[in-house]
Parts: sequence; structure tokens; C-alpha cells
Amino acid sequence: MSGLVAAHQPNFLPWLGYFDKLARADVFVVLDDVQFPRTGRGTWTNRTQVLVNGKGHWLTVPVRRDFNGSRAISAMEIDESQGWRDKRIKTIRMAYGRAPGFEEVWETLEPLLMNSVSNLAEYNLSLIYGIGSRLGIDTSKIVLGSELRPVGHSTDMLIEIVKKVGGDEYLAGGGAAGYQEDAKFAGSNVRVQYQRFVQLPYRQHGSAAFVPGLSILDVLMNRGISGTRSSLEELSS
Repeated sequence: MSGLVAAHQPNFLPWLGYFDKLARADVFVVLDDVQFPRTGRGTWTNRTQVLVNGKGHWLTVPVRRDFNGSRAISAMEIDESQGWRDKRIKTIRMAYGRAPGFEEVWETLEPLLMNSVSNLAEYNLSLIYGIGSRLGIDTSKIVLGSELRPVGHSTDMLIEIVKKVGGDEYLAGGGAAGYQEDAKFAGSNVRVQYQRFVQLPYRQHGSAAFVPGLSILDVLMNRGISGTRSSLEELSS
């Protein structure tokens, strides 16, 4: 087999660029075995932004931190003591209840958000699978990094991932140029393609000026399913 391989953490309700990468890749490896930060409020694996009152607003999945040392994302548990699901749903309904795509999207989204699974990676993956499938993306291309068990770090790990799934080209995100060692890819006969994702502005309900970088929810609520599919097709053309 040969093909284009992408890799990314299992982010929580990620932005359109994440689904663009998923759509472009022949194999998409979910890095569920990388470490979750020990300190801080979290990362994109348990936080995302939605539009509230014309500004980006953090939407967070609370996680348990009652452990010592480091822990992989796949081992992170959601803190279920806070009744957070109902609160997040209330925020989303308040932010997008009058958006043009709300009714169409909500029938798919609400049961995914109410998923009772307590493992963070599993919860996020159910959202990625559910939304990706609704957008017509072949989610069977998703492979878990924890099943591949790659060794090494950074670029070496990515090269091994590409080879383990039988790929010959790696799809790098736009921010990878600062730390990725492209010479190592070339030395391993793995080509590198940069995603170069650019989010095209669209009309956002409740905001006069376009606010970029928000969750896929924002595109879905404002453009609907077909409009979001069109956004992905425009970006890949």
C-alpha cells in the first residue's frame, strides 16, 4: 500500500481544519497514546471555542487529575462530578439556537454530546466519527496510535507511523514547520505534504466580523451540513 498519512490528537469538537486533514488523508492516525499535560486547564483535547456574544468562548470537558506522573490521553478520565454535559449543551443552545443550521445539526449533535462514556479519548472519538460520517467523510480510515505502538519521539515517531500503516507520504499541519525535521522524512523515503489550511470566512450568526479558528460546531450551525461539506470541497479543490 502507498498513500497519504495524517496524524493528530483526538481533539474535542475540533475546528474545520481538523476535518479537512481527515478528509484529505488516506489514513488518519489518532495520537491517543501521547501524553496529556499534567498542569494547566488543558489543551485542544479537552477544550474548544464557540461563538458567544461575538467572541470566542471556551467550552471545556473537565478531566480528573488525581494521578501522579504523566498519563496518556487514552487513559484520561472525564470528571463526572460537575454535571458538565447539561451545562455545555445549554451554552451551545444559547450560542447557536437561532443559527440557520441549528435544527438540522442538533439532531445529530445532541446524542453525541450526551454520550455517557467517561474516557476522554473515547468521548472525543465518538464526536469525530459522528460528525465526520455526517459530512460524508470515510471514517474507516481512522487508526488508533495506541494500537500501532510506534516508538521514538517527534519526527522519528511520525516516520514510523507512516511506515506502519504502509504509507509513503505524510500530511503535516500548518504549524509543523517549526519543529518537524523534514530531512529525516526525506532520508526515510517519506515525502512531506503541508496541509496549508486557510479558513474561508462565512457569515456567522451573532457576529458582524468573522471570528476564525472556532469549533466545527460554528461552521455546522451557520452553514448546515451541506454548506460545511461545500467548505471542505472548496478547500480541497
